[in-house]
Amino acid sequence: MLSTLLVAFLLLFIVSDRQLRSRMGLTVRSLAKANREIDRLAQHDALTQLPNRRMFNDLLDQTLAGETRRRPERFGLLVMDCDGLEAINEAYGYTVGDQLLIEVARRVREIVPMQEVVARTRGDEFIMMVGAGSADDVFKLASRLTAGLGKPFRLAGYQLQITSGIGIAMYPEHGQTREELVANAEAALYHAKEQGHDTYSLFEESMTAVLQEQTQLLADMRQAFDRKEFMLYYQPKFEAPSGPVSGVEALMRWIHPTRGVVSPDKFIPLMEKLGLVVPIGNWALDEACRQMALWHRLGHTGWTVAVNISALQFNHADLIHTVREALKRHALPAQSLVLEVTETTAMRDTQASIRVLQQLHEMGVGISIDDFGTGYSSLLYLKRLPASELKIDQGFIRDLDGDAQDSEDAAIVLAIIALGRALGLRVVAEGVETRAQQDFLTRLGCNALQGFLLARPMPADQLLDALAVSA
Repeated sequence: MLSTLLVAFLLLFIVSDRQLRSRMGLTVRSLAKANREIDRLAQHDALTQLPNRRMFNDLLDQTLAGETRRRPERFGLLVMDCDGLEAINEAYGYTVGDQLLIEVARRVREIVPMQEVVARTRGDEFIMMVGAGSADDVFKLASRLTAGLGKPFRLAGYQLQITSGIGIAMYPEHGQTREELVANAEAALYHAKEQGHDTYSLFEESMTAVLQEQTQLLADMRQAFDRKEFMLYYQPKFEAPSGPVSGVEALMRWIHPTRGVVSPDKFIPLMEKLGLVVPIGNWALDEACRQMALWHRLGHTGWTVAVNISALQFNHADLIHTVREALKRHALPAQSLVLEVTETTAMRDTQASIRVLQQLHEMGVGISIDDFGTGYSSLLYLKRLPASELKIDQGFIRDLDGDAQDSEDAAIVLAIIALGRALGLRVVAEGVETRAQQDFLTRLGCNALQGFLLARPMPADQLLDALAVSA
């Protein structure tokens, strides 16, 4: 009996031991799998599944140290930045924006050979390490990337468009360390974006100083809004040919404490990079309404104030509420506010634009289609836009002197004025700088003129005195 119990106990112990070891083995394998997954997540971007900055830095360091299977004698480091993602996030939501990033990563991976390293380092920035016999090989790849990403993306029922810029640094001539190569590629990227959309640039020594200045300006911009360094200048609009004044356009200026007035072409890209376009744009709208209400109280009740609305603001869900609240806060009649929307913005998503513009129109707000003639308007949609004004881009006005009045620009201006009349819209010409331009535009039937010939942009506290002197 005792021996039977001992045998049973022994068998039970053996079975239990096997189960325990099996469970322990399973636990060990599970932990190992979990650790591998943790390592993978730590080295990959969760959204696109591409390597992240940490993994890319490790791979680049290993390559430079000769720890990889084959250290290339030359390779290119490409830093690529995509523009337009923030606007898409604002307009369509971050879910669509995330889907777009996934598609961007997929398209990049289709273009870049599989043996090369592609990583996503932050929101809209990607970095690549590609073997190359010469810089020309990298240029060809960069050209394919900008062309490929420039094609429309179709997501969630929308047709979405982005642009890109690429900075290139070559090893070994543009750096021996990771820090040098990345910094120089980023300097080249900044230069590329200065040249326009869908461009790429190879690093040159002169780019370093420009990048340093840009970095400092970026740091200053972070504090400029809180320090109230932004202000509005106002440029009068005159009934053709020389008055009276019918209104003003509000123009943003950054008064830097040491650099003085920073031009919009320098600070607006910084605003976009820092995500400040909407808050600063909303401030400008409110401040313009406040100032115009003050001028109304001083007797200039017939004046209007025009405010430029960026694509980001125009697509923002709170635009209608923001406009309504600004008018209410300062007791400004809606018809005294004109919102200037570029032709390109208005035509980007025509159905959505019509809905937004119709709501503004029903409030009584005036709508001006800015930079008219530079986009690709469909007359079918243009006539449906509830606009009250067309604004001729100054690029068409600049050469309207002397014999140039028989030029292609003159023909375009004539066509725009005729179109405005046919649609019952006021036509405003900006950038008027000479008497010849003033006379020619008046003869053609332009309703209002704006430019240095008549008055420069100026702070609000100078405008009334300046107009009194010129009267």
